[in-house]
Amino acid sequence: MIANDSRSSPATRHASARAYAPGSIGNMGPGLDILGCALTGAGDTVYARRINDPRVIVEDSGHPDIPCDASRHASAIAAAEVLRRVGERTYGVALRAQKGLPLSGGQGGSSASSIAGALATNAIFGSPLSGPEVLAAALVAEERIAGRHIDNLAPVLFGGILLIRSVEPLDIVRLPVPPALRVVIVHPAMRLRTADSRAVLPATIDRATALTQAAMVAAMVAAFYSGDLSRLRGAVTDAIAEPARAPLLPGFLAAKQAALDAGALGASISGGGPSSFALTDGDRTAAVVMEAMLSAYAAHGMHATARVAQIDEQGARVETFPE
Repeated sequence: MIANDSRSSPATRHASARAYAPGSIGNMGPGLDILGCALTGAGDTVYARRINDPRVIVEDSGHPDIPCDASRHASAIAAAEVLRRVGERTYGVALRAQKGLPLSGGQGGSSASSIAGALATNAIFGSPLSGPEVLAAALVAEERIAGRHIDNLAPVLFGGILLIRSVEPLDIVRLPVPPALRVVIVHPAMRLRTADSRAVLPATIDRATALTQAAMVAAMVAAFYSGDLSRLRGAVTDAIAEPARAPLLPGFLAAKQAALDAGALGASISGGGPSSFALTDGDRTAAVVMEAMLSAYAAHGMHATARVAQIDEQGARVETFPE
């Protein structure tokens, strides 16, 4: 289990704090709800300011399509849960968000906002909550916005590639990150709510599918632990979510095949979509794969943007500002 118990004295309070939370990939192919990673590059930032009012106010939602209603904003819901957990009844927080991740884009946007809101609020009041407790506070927001799963939340907070063995009790395993691993993340110009993408998942699966999925997750874990990225070939195969979600994603199957033809080790849907990802060995292959995926989406009439990322092994970080 990952432990993050870095707490400062409850007396060390701050006037404000700013937290950055990276984007992420949930599922990572066959690891539905149990395998996720944090990515370098784009992320969400939440600036929190202590106020003399025991509530949470959203001064800037971060995007015109996101409400300033604190009961509907991921960072505010998480911040309110932090206040509840620390028993704060005198002060509250005012939040300003900066969205660096696409809305309903399958890159962990709600998780990043939730973690950033929880982490910044916790820091203002002296960081009385441990890492797992901050995660639990953010999960309250994630459950309300996208569903009860932490394959995005945990990597966003702790960094790295994580295997989620259990949510309650919390049991997380950090997997080694081979240095040459690169992640191509492609975002087609569309939105897909996590709730909608989860709605199409099958309620039951047969034994053969379950065994195949388990074998693929095990193969990926073996590849990361051995450091032999070639073992990922054929392992990034999702027999449960991808077949159900692919019809919702124009151009995805062509982009996936283009990635594999261009030398990707594996490719699949990022989280619930619509973003897709490919894993590669090194920067040169990643650049070729990225162009191939963009061309495939374009051929299906889908404009897309893309970038090459590495695994963010640090996770969310916070900066505090004194009185």
